Amino acid sequence: MELSPFRRNSKSVCVLQSHLVKRSWNTPIWAGFAVALVAVFSYIPFFVRFPITRDFPWANLLLFLIGGGLLAAGLHRAFRQPERYRGKVTGVVFSVLAVLLCGLFCWGNFVFSRRVPSSSGAPHVGQQAPDFTLADASGKPVALSELRKTNRAVLLIFYRGYW
Repeated sequence: MELSPFRRNSKSVCVLQSHLVKRSWNTPIWAGFAVALVAVFSYIPFFVRFPITRDFPWANLLLFLIGGGLLAAGLHRAFRQPERYRGKVTGVVFSVLAVLLCGLFCWGNFVFSRRVPSSSGAPHVGQQAPDFTLADASGKPVALSELRKTNRAVLLIFYRGYW
């Protein structure tokens, strides 16, 4: 692009130079969205295994917070220095998607999962357990009523989780 001799001032040269400078990728935007995706898709396969992160998903919420901070930093860079960094449109789209994913995750964990109906037939604390028969370690059937006859007390332990 050739400048005419009549338009050669410092402003037109700066404009010409700014168009020649290649803008770099805005990595905080991409990293923030990647962290938000990890926050959503790591809960079921990984964090559900541990009671400290299964009962309240604090690790996933912390990942969402880190991802949101990275997205905010990337958006700040994209809008403050558009001549240097890319990502105005990408940053906004990824930020909206990350907020939607966070909202869906929170709704699923804090609202939808609490809608599981309570068991009205479950024994309460102090109530005698109903009689049942299970196989012991050697495969021989053992009834709860038989254990009550031979022992003063019977301790029942119910394991909730994955085998």
